Amino acid sequence: MDMWLLLLILFGIALVATLVGFKKYVWFLSVGYGLAIAALGIALIVMFWPKLSLVTVLGCAAFILYGCRLAGFLLYREFKSGSYKKGMEGEYAKKLPFFVMITMWIAVAALYVMQVSPVFSRLYNGSADFVLPLIGVIVSFVGLFIETLADWQKSEQKKTAPDMVATKGLYKIVRCPNYFGEILMWTGVFIGGITAYQGFWQWAFAVFAYISIVYIMLDGAKRLEKRQNKRYGDKPEYQAYVKKTPIILPLIPLYHLVKKEEEK
Repeated sequence: MDMWLLLLILFGIALVATLVGFKKYVWFLSVGYGLAIAALGIALIVMFWPKLSLVTVLGCAAFILYGCRLAGFLLYREFKSGSYKKGMEGEYAKKLPFFVMITMWIAVAALYVMQVSPVFSRLYNGSADFVLPLIGVIVSFVGLFIETLADWQKSEQKKTAPDMVATKGLYKIVRCPNYFGEILMWTGVFIGGITAYQGFWQWAFAVFAYISIVYIMLDGAKRLEKRQNKRYGDKPEYQAYVKKTPIILPLIPLYHLVKKEEEK
């Protein structure tokens, strides 16, 4: 079957999975994101069943686990955490024009297809090499584990210290370990497809998606830092913590993404 027809089918699946964003537009980028990645992982297995190998099965499994975990965690946090729900309502309370919602819906669905395109390219092209895609899968699962552990550790620490950011466990190493895990997850996906990409569009989709997710995570860390500065900035323990703990990349001395004038 033609590559573009298969991608169009995946795009349709992503559109259906992200329909939840019309309830809350932020869900295009959160709950809908998780649902779409999981659905696309399942779709790739169904589409390419005869061509599946160990590494491509593991790659699709990473998508399914990642998406289900993310969507489930976000829904649980939103409905169970009053403080989180209140904060989200304050930040994303305004309604967007319908044409903006449509544009956002189409754009994110296309991005999510591009994010899984490295595995799609490997399956479509029938690439049979093993070592690099296996390394990529391992990196992805490490990233998924870090994200999962970080979210659990943060939830546990918030139960006992709701008026302070999480500072223990992975948060001793980096202030946004969940965002770091996300970057690691998609770094593994991109690496795993390097020996499979053929032609301009397969390379373009993979590179664009990877750059986009890194940018989104950096921007997310920046917005989180801004919120935390407003909420905890007057606490000496918070100031001591941020001065010694990198914001998103472990061992890299990048401590702030927000400039002083942006805090106002």
